[in-house]
Amino acid sequence: MELMEILKGAVEKKASDIFIISGLAVTYKENGIITKQNDNMILPAEAERLIKEIYRLAGRDISRYEETGDDDFSVSVKGLSRFRISAYKQRGSMAAVIRVVEFDIPDYKELNIPQEVITDTVARTKGLVLVTGPAGGGKSTTLACIIDEINKQRNSHIITLEDPIEYLHKNKKSIISQREINSDSKSYIVALRACLRQSPDVILLGEMRDYETISTALTAAETGHLVISTLHSVGAQNTIDRIIDIFPPSQQQQVRIQLSQLLCSVISQQLIPCEDGILRPAFEIMKCNNAIRNMIRESKTHQIDTVITASGESGMFTMDSYLMHMYRNGQISKSELIKHASHPDIMLRKIGEDK
Repeated sequence: MELMEILKGAVEKKASDIFIISGLAVTYKENGIITKQNDNMILPAEAERLIKEIYRLAGRDISRYEETGDDDFSVSVKGLSRFRISAYKQRGSMAAVIRVVEFDIPDYKELNIPQEVITDTVARTKGLVLVTGPAGGGKSTTLACIIDEINKQRNSHIITLEDPIEYLHKNKKSIISQREINSDSKSYIVALRACLRQSPDVILLGEMRDYETISTALTAAETGHLVISTLHSVGAQNTIDRIIDIFPPSQQQQVRIQLSQLLCSVISQQLIPCEDGILRPAFEIMKCNNAIRNMIRESKTHQIDTVITASGESGMFTMDSYLMHMYRNGQISKSELIKHASHPDIMLRKIGEDK
């Protein structure tokens, strides 16, 4: 198959990912299901030809990939779509997983993203907002929707630091500067330090991945900016504990105090296969109130779920309550409910009580 034929087929089938791997036919992921497109196995020479064609299409130097065995970048194909490429080597041959990204920012309502996720974040002018969840859980799309709404509603300078850039934003009411790591800047930490001198109002940090980046992000939020970022964790408690644990023990109490003052909300999400065959997001929303701020300061994060459960009137809910809502509405099966629940035993008891 030719590269353009593969890309067009994925867009037409609304696939989320394309797999080009030696020893496997061209494969798409459609609604979470991996499906081979034919029986023609890709040989190493064919995989190399397709990967090099991707680099030519992107106008990107392939030397970094050949030297390190890994590379991440994105490319736009006019009239078709944008694609995020993760090229890598496996068993000595070239391979790639290609994420299909729409040109237009999707409507958050059509994606079943709760109104609270968008409106609460857009209303913030300073502090730290975290969108968390597993890889492939839809975090990038949620972030794009949040930034698009800020762009529509506020007169701000928004700087995004991404690796690579996925959704392209147009300047609307705000000015948007999109910077790609390894292309526009050397690293997250270099770009983040530099952007503090570029008059930002909102900073989107693609990922808080290490001690130095997290520390600088907290400083940025402390100096009066709205910082929005992601972590690969599920649930508010796990997210807060992970941030604190990345610091040396001697600094952890100071970080607890910083977080208790700066953290605005934690939005956790994961994609769940629904009964109609479509993947839909499930959410947990935690908003920092006085009780939660005290728990963070006093290292009592294990009590946060209780506060979220009792604070439904303020727009908070746990992942398990959201999943139970989906189950009772017939959107997901019992097995998917139990599989994705934080406390499967409690969910099983609740299902028994419903009967």
